[in-house]
Amino acid sequence: MSELKDLKTRFEPWKALKAEIDDLATLYELSIEERDETQSPEIEATLNNLAERYERQNLVELMSGEVDKNGCFLTIHAGAGGTEACDWSQMLYRMYLRWAERRGFSVEEVDRLEAEGGIKSATCKIEGDYAYGFLKGESGVHRLVRISPFDANARRHTSFASAYVFPVLDDSIEVDIRAEDLRVDTYRSSGAGGQHVNKTDSAVRFTHLPTGIVVACQSERSQTMNRATAMSMLRARLYEHYKTEREKDNERFAQEKKDISFGSQIRSYVFQPYTMVKDTRTKAEMGNIQAVMDGDIDIFIEEYLHFTQCS
Repeated sequence: MSELKDLKTRFEPWKALKAEIDDLATLYELSIEERDETQSPEIEATLNNLAERYERQNLVELMSGEVDKNGCFLTIHAGAGGTEACDWSQMLYRMYLRWAERRGFSVEEVDRLEAEGGIKSATCKIEGDYAYGFLKGESGVHRLVRISPFDANARRHTSFASAYVFPVLDDSIEVDIRAEDLRVDTYRSSGAGGQHVNKTDSAVRFTHLPTGIVVACQSERSQTMNRATAMSMLRARLYEHYKTEREKDNERFAQEKKDISFGSQIRSYVFQPYTMVKDTRTKAEMGNIQAVMDGDIDIFIEEYLHFTQCS
């Protein structure tokens, strides 16, 4: 039933689109026969709308992976660059939150490690149709070039942050996690949250000993709820890990393991001496860097989906 529902979800929009195109073609033919030019604005507006819907639906067809339709976890880590990198991590994190907001997706922060000038790391859960499919290409190192606000001499600095995206798994996908393979640590949450959060060991960190994968959650008041979220994150991380092993293709998983420094970036964001955001894989670029930092990154996401389809 779940598979049938997924197939209907993919098929029905195409069926509706074809029916509307046929109706528009009929209207166009009638207007030609009757020499009725008053229909022209309506035909043009409808055609533009159908073209936009076609492009959106065509993108969905590029996301046919087992978990592309699922939500995702997004983790941002600061890399080389000290305080400047922590500020860049916060800017990058905000960019993805704004993108999710534009899409109407829900976002829940599950872990955050504050640092001077910004964040050392942060993880959030993004829920929405094809959230993972859209964001899976964002995993990798992101490079920033700008005049540093933290430099009294106003020199240009280069700093780095990494993004890592992994899917939220539903119950239909099984990942075996043995109790003896887990080390569980509890500790007090940091940051805002009230007396209960900060005075009890509600935060949870899981370490999967065979793989070395570590996940943590401190967003909830209850240790039980944090355990559930952390376990969900661990299942998702292990799914990605085992899938990579099966495919004998470590490239995507290795993005997080690469040095978060010069030479390993997937995208560069340049504020000075000119403004430009350029993806090193697809060569897609955009000059309006402020729009990008406000979440307008669809051009890079769409180009990557086309790029992987053709490669």
